[in-house]
Amino acid sequence: MLIVHVSDCYAPRTGGIESQVGDLAARQAAAEHDVHVLTATLGDAGERGGVVDVQDGVHVHRLGARIPFDLPVNPAGPRLMRAAFADLRPDVVHVHAGVLSPFAYDGARTALAAGLPTAITWHCMLDGAVAALRSVVSRSSWQRTPAALSAVSHAAAGRVRQVFDTEVRVLPNGIDLDLWAPRSPSEGPGRPGERGPLRLVSTMRLAPRKRAVPLVELVGDAARRLPPDRLRLSVIGSGPAQGRVASAVAGQGLQHVVELRGRLTRAQVRAAYADADVFLAPAELEAFGIAALEARTAGLAVVARRGTGIEEFVEDGIDGLLVSDDAEMAEAVVHLARDGRLLDGMLTHNRTVRPRFGWDDVLVAADAEYARARVLSRV
Repeated sequence: MLIVHVSDCYAPRTGGIESQVGDLAARQAAAEHDVHVLTATLGDAGERGGVVDVQDGVHVHRLGARIPFDLPVNPAGPRLMRAAFADLRPDVVHVHAGVLSPFAYDGARTALAAGLPTAITWHCMLDGAVAALRSVVSRSSWQRTPAALSAVSHAAAGRVRQVFDTEVRVLPNGIDLDLWAPRSPSEGPGRPGERGPLRLVSTMRLAPRKRAVPLVELVGDAARRLPPDRLRLSVIGSGPAQGRVASAVAGQGLQHVVELRGRLTRAQVRAAYADADVFLAPAELEAFGIAALEARTAGLAVVARRGTGIEEFVEDGIDGLLVSDDAEMAEAVVHLARDGRLLDGMLTHNRTVRPRFGWDDVLVAADAEYARARVLSRV
């Protein structure tokens, strides 16, 4: 099958959508599909304007332009995509969308106008945009779009369904379960108190939407309710809010509690998880939570917000704890620091019971969406 993915962003940019599209494309190429990616992201050396490079067996078409602030847009994108579709003649076009995805939406419109089977997957929560998008859709041809619509979780799919008022399926993100699994079910130290503090970790892009500053503040609240040296937090990641996060650590007097580790490789993140107990996910608009899934697969207990995509793989009281706000997250941290038996039960469960969302399952789900796209394109 010749598959064309369309994504605003792609490697060398790093992030949730970019990593998922890259991993999905590479897995499909390894399964002997002919896989191409159209992206507005320039290459390592600024490649653009249709330059094609090959990464992990995937043909990456650099259709971006030199735009201020490296924005992944190109006014000539539709023309370049029409030419690419005419040349490649794909069996299916898979568009990967966020709230603001001008290049991806151009790709969807261009593919549908060409009569190509088209699947569109939202990797975001549309909270705050549903009403506006529904108004636009109701007055346009998108109201009767023949695309197969999906989102990465039931929570995200519910928002897309409100916009389009049609069937929206779940096409989840995937991970390499073997890569992230504990080396043995017993990997990891004993309970807090026997070895020292409760060790918390959070991996995220340091941007306001991910809420790293509130994370530092709630951990500070929890630390003040516990004996000295009972908590440690490692924050993994970088981004535009890095300075504000560092200021929050200093302002809270948490220099001996919080370590800002910056961006790490996957191997380094895996090593960090082997030396941690609990993963904290403070984001309110988490469509899936791939970092939380990686931590859960590595055997960590997960504390996350209710109503997010993390509920796909975290059951309250079993895999971790689900909370409604920052105050409840701070309370959950205090509870886990005090209740070693509860934490032990979660860690034992998570080290011995694998979550879903291995790549084999995700590839099957993607193929089902492609089959649905082909049927809809003929209606």
